[in-house]
Amino acid sequence: MKRAMLSILLLASFAMKMTSQEPVSNRAPLAEKTYMQLPLGNIRAEGWMLEQLNRMKTGLTGHLDEAYEKVCGPRNCWIGGDGDAWERGPYWIDGLLPLAYILDDNDLKKKVQPWVEWALSSQQESGQFGPTVDRPYESGLQRDNAQDWWPRMVMLKIMQQYYQATGDRRVITFLTRYFRYQLEELPKNNLGHWSFWGQRRGGDNLQVVYWLYNLTGEEFLLKLAEIIHRQTHDWTRIFTTGDELYRQLSLHCVNLGQGFKEPVVYYQQSKDKKHLEAPKQALRTIKKTIGLPTGLWGGDELIRFGEPTVGSELCTATEMMFSLESMLEITGDTEWADYLERVAYNALPTQHDDDFQSRQYYQQTNQVAIYPGWRQFSTPHDDTDLLFGVLNGYPCCTCNMHQGWPKLVQNLWYATADHGLAALVYGPSSVSTVLSNGENVTIHESTNYPFDEEIRFTISLNNRTKATVDFPLHLRIPTWCKDALVTINGETFDAESNAGSIIIINRTWKDGDVVALELPMTVGSSRWYGGSACIERGPLVYALKMEEHWEKKEFDAEHAGQYGSWYYEVSSPTPWNYGLRRHVVDHPSENIEVIKNENTGSYPWNVANAPVTLRVKALRMKDWTMARNSCGPISYFTQQGRDYDEDEPTIELIPYGCTTLRITEFPVR
Repeated sequence: MKRAMLSILLLASFAMKMTSQEPVSNRAPLAEKTYMQLPLGNIRAEGWMLEQLNRMKTGLTGHLDEAYEKVCGPRNCWIGGDGDAWERGPYWIDGLLPLAYILDDNDLKKKVQPWVEWALSSQQESGQFGPTVDRPYESGLQRDNAQDWWPRMVMLKIMQQYYQATGDRRVITFLTRYFRYQLEELPKNNLGHWSFWGQRRGGDNLQVVYWLYNLTGEEFLLKLAEIIHRQTHDWTRIFTTGDELYRQLSLHCVNLGQGFKEPVVYYQQSKDKKHLEAPKQALRTIKKTIGLPTGLWGGDELIRFGEPTVGSELCTATEMMFSLESMLEITGDTEWADYLERVAYNALPTQHDDDFQSRQYYQQTNQVAIYPGWRQFSTPHDDTDLLFGVLNGYPCCTCNMHQGWPKLVQNLWYATADHGLAALVYGPSSVSTVLSNGENVTIHESTNYPFDEEIRFTISLNNRTKATVDFPLHLRIPTWCKDALVTINGETFDAESNAGSIIIINRTWKDGDVVALELPMTVGSSRWYGGSACIERGPLVYALKMEEHWEKKEFDAEHAGQYGSWYYEVSSPTPWNYGLRRHVVDHPSENIEVIKNENTGSYPWNVANAPVTLRVKALRMKDWTMARNSCGPISYFTQQGRDYDEDEPTIELIPYGCTTLRITEFPVR
């Protein structure tokens, strides 16, 4: 096996024809785009974001072939083995590949390359590729449905990213042949033929078809796109006239996250505004039914009304982020940027540990104890779903969690149709690229966002023969920000900075110019399940700070084969049964103190390093106790009764993403 892999790598070094990459815009008749993804590797993480990626490299992302060797090791069918033939191996590479190229890490690239090479070499004369042989059942592996359309959709994403990083022209030939195969085959064996997953997730297939069309202009791709859209679950209907979002258990939680982008992706061809409006209407419905303050929804695994103790699956977070990134690039709509930050900076960091060595299958917004025990989930897995481990719950998330942070970095910056650059999502980073007018520039984005309010952009001109360069810089003003301020080299830039707008600074830049963007963050509140209250500041949701005791334990022999050998329980002596006064919720900025921690270290996402703390007087709810291993039911809103102590202790709230144990949705009295 090692000799075969070496041969593949040597052949690859001769076969690849690398070309310089450019952002890909839409080709007629597709709808025009204002923003375009930059080549993979043009954007680098800095500050705490770089620390996060490095922890992924040394954690599970960089070593899943060792930590989960049975599935992601050499037996995987996607590198020529006889083991797992379905989604989990490709899931891992879908996150490992962008991490490797963003970090420019040769060791990680070497882990990616055999998967790319085997996919390329597996292509048949018909255009089909990948595993095609169903094998007998073996515990812990998915060896059947080898011909399913769905895992190939993940590989399409991988091949697109690989081309964006390397310019390897083999990818274009490979995708063209496969899409011709789909054009011939889908009328006979539709997206739902092998499993319903492909039919639910056809939007992933569709967007790669459009991407290839923009590169080649092959007319058959538009015909194929129409077929894929027709065969994909009708998410536009679900979001506009269907009743699924009003009915518990009607949809799979991750399918909803992946399906979210399909109407917007198809809009590029239909140009029908209903496809842009459909996901907006879905969000309005979700807020009233299944929604959670993190931007996600109750889904453990089937969707549930958004009670604070329902579960939310980790795959939902990463797939919803990818959908929002796709939608943002297509539309330039700042609502999707706001929403992306809400999911990325709240739901994502709390569901893996600091070292990226373990993850939680479900998270709860009100989560006060983590140990094996029965909870009211629609799809429990031997009471392991809340534990932190490698395989507990279900192992899809072990493989699919890796795309979250790298793809966020890849979407911090975009090229613009007016030959400039856009920062529509904020995080510490830098971008170095050749603009469409030929100018070579670098911009360093220095910030401790999403905790701090200031973002500084320093312009560097990479062509030293030029003293100045002209290009526009687009900056998003979040919807939650009412008084944004932009300065250039210390002088105020006079522009309308309305909440939810995009400021365009079109000027002649010189080396060393600094743009400072101030986004004042005020403390606010929002109402959720049963009238419960959530406290927010900027893009972050805040939750009760609790002392956390992590204890590593071993699974018994009966469960170790399925769930891994170990897991973490998390407990706390901190009281959790607090509520808030109505006047605090109605006037939070007047009743909540903001304290900034200046010494947070390189990694902010834990209790010890939380960069911001909110102090507020609370109520101790006398009879709010545990029930079935979660915090029990309570009337989050009531018009009468006194179910709290007279004292009003001061409690501390920290960013939700810094917590493992917490109360996020508070009763109001």
